[in-house]
Amino acid sequence: MAEPSRRYLDAEVALENLEAVHELLEDWWGAVGDVPPRVRFGFDTAVIEIAGNIIEHSVRLDDETGRRFSLALTGTERMLHARFEDNGRPAGIDLSAVAMAGSEDENGRGLALAIASLDRLDYRFENGRNVWELESGRG
Repeated sequence: MAEPSRRYLDAEVALENLEAVHELLEDWWGAVGDVPPRVRFGFDTAVIEIAGNIIEHSVRLDDETGRRFSLALTGTERMLHARFEDNGRPAGIDLSAVAMAGSEDENGRGLALAIASLDRLDYRFENGRNVWELESGRG
């Protein structure tokens, strides 16, 4: 793979668009080429967890309707990268404080799973948008 493999999605923040994220990933993997199964599974898990958090928790910053998110996927010979942006309020997340929820808890595992599945997960609020950056080496 000499040229990076790229895919992009811009969608309304809605539960049914989690399926669009799955479909985008499936199409992208076909172009990325061979990746060890544990790397692929981890990256898929992290992308779906972050998408799910955006869909479940994002609230618009302004009073307008139309919450939206975008997902850009890039695969190179060395790296897998995903970038989410959404137009919600700042998430107010400190990733260094994220811990796995206990076995009795029903929620609270998504970010911990994403962190454990990736080489890098970053979050920032920039230019009125939440930005999530996910990276994994190809293994």
